[in-house]
Amino acid sequence: MWVLTVMLVVVIALYLLEALAIRSYTTSPKPDSGGSFPAISILKPLKGLEDCLFDNLESFCNLDYPVYEVIFTLQDQNDPAYKVVRKIKDKYRCKDISIVVEHCDAGLNPKVNNLIPAYKMAKHGLILISDSNVRVEKDYLTDISRHMDDPSVGLVSNIIRGVSGRSLGAVMENLHLNSFVASSVCVLDKYLDMPCVVGKSMLMTKEDLEAIGGFTGVKDFLAEDYIIGQRIHALGKKVVLSNHLINNVNEYWGVGRFINRHTRWGKLRWQIGGAKYLSELFTNAVFMAFILLLIMPVSTASVSFMAAVSLLKVAHDMYIGSRLRAGMSPLLYLLSPVKDIIIGFIWFVPIFSSTVNWRGNRYVIGKGSALSPLPDNGLWLLIYRLLRD
Repeated sequence: MWVLTVMLVVVIALYLLEALAIRSYTTSPKPDSGGSFPAISILKPLKGLEDCLFDNLESFCNLDYPVYEVIFTLQDQNDPAYKVVRKIKDKYRCKDISIVVEHCDAGLNPKVNNLIPAYKMAKHGLILISDSNVRVEKDYLTDISRHMDDPSVGLVSNIIRGVSGRSLGAVMENLHLNSFVASSVCVLDKYLDMPCVVGKSMLMTKEDLEAIGGFTGVKDFLAEDYIIGQRIHALGKKVVLSNHLINNVNEYWGVGRFINRHTRWGKLRWQIGGAKYLSELFTNAVFMAFILLLIMPVSTASVSFMAAVSLLKVAHDMYIGSRLRAGMSPLLYLLSPVKDIIIGFIWFVPIFSSTVNWRGNRYVIGKGSALSPLPDNGLWLLIYRLLRD
């Protein structure tokens, strides 16, 4: 009983730490209204039809910012996203919008292959990378660009919140973004001085990007966003986490897609973090309580511990969701413990498999998330078939 009591105290301390980190970023004041507002080139790599794609892309055409361009980039004109961006360009003829359709196979990362042709066309000194499932407010550029007035800042990223979930898989994805992902980014940045860049929103100068080798320097990494952040940090530049929240729109996901995505993300973090990846298992309090419930004799103490940890997690996620203004129904937070148990089982997969299937391509992930093609025969193929995503 005393062991369970100690564990419960640790769980409460962990949740309080995460809540304080989130609170500090969501209550800190925005920068003052001054600023030079330098011109920005927004690069939007596209592949297929994301949920609410038209609305997501349209939000970048209505920004309150003096000078910026939007470059939509695709590998193939037959991509269904091409028709969407044509409608966007036709609707906003007065905006500086370009569409780049160019097949590029410079590297193994398909997103970077999309970005390379767009980068060649970028006219401005500031580069913003933004994914197709991101939707932003009108003051987005105004808020994040102010950080670049400080010459010691090399990269600005944002806290992400998941919104618009209408299916079970999408709700679980949003719960994870609005708890583990948001909390981890804030805790690492605030308390451990470890910038963790998420590629949904990355603002940097051309000069700094080219100083680290440009996009070609990260073309064979799965976690190109993390690598870019680490390399810019290594230049002696600050990597800033902006308190401007951006929306990651996940509306209709199957549970299978949720599992596949986080299996891939887990493999990525295992190859980047190594032994640090172990901490994720022990900070998943719900899963640890669930395992204890399975291995211990069923008793009032073990059941009560599982119930207490689950209720704490629901309350914790509701608080963070309210701080992020995620707009989720309170009843949906009852799925948080279920989601954490699924994530707990997913945690073990990267230890046994380093293969991923991403956008129709099969890879082996190496150290630092370096990619290599999956061989067409031999042991790797057998492992892939046994443990495919």
